[in-house]
Amino acid sequence: MDKKLKSKSKFLSLVLRHQPELIQLPLDANGWADIEVLLAGAARQGVNISLQDVLEIVATNDKQRFALSGDKRRIRASQGHSIDVDLQLTPVTPPDELYHGSATRFTDAILATGLQPGQRRHVHLSADVETAHKVGSRHGKPVIFRIDAKALTLAGHAFYLSANQVWLTDAVPPQYLSLLDTSPQG
Repeated sequence: MDKKLKSKSKFLSLVLRHQPELIQLPLDANGWADIEVLLAGAARQGVNISLQDVLEIVATNDKQRFALSGDKRRIRASQGHSIDVDLQLTPVTPPDELYHGSATRFTDAILATGLQPGQRRHVHLSADVETAHKVGSRHGKPVIFRIDAKALTLAGHAFYLSANQVWLTDAVPPQYLSLLDTSPQG
């Protein structure tokens, strides 16, 4: 994705996940927005984004952050919201282990308090170490946590799988996570 399109993708993330009011964008209860209304609101804010840009972002975003409705008239973020939306996620049984990538500077806090959603609606988890490593790398020197998803499920915690294959849960208490040794010898 080129720089201009990446910038537009970040703008879409901002208004669809966190601040729709920035462009007076109404979202329905499930987070869907009319694309034409989104484009008009963006234009009012001086953001030059076209329908073709939106379609290209949805089609080429490697994280599949966005989904289009069947008629391609509406768009929503697949997950990562800080605003209250119902993504109509159904609880599903996760793999026995999941992973969470973070930066090493957060290790002590995570080990002490577990994983919390912060300003988001859910904690985001990965099905594989490679993805978790990429996520952690975005925040600094990465550290990977192994999540005992099987034990969490048995303890009554619900898991959801977003449209873009991100595992979601409300929180991960510290007793269900451990540091994964990703050193060359580990």
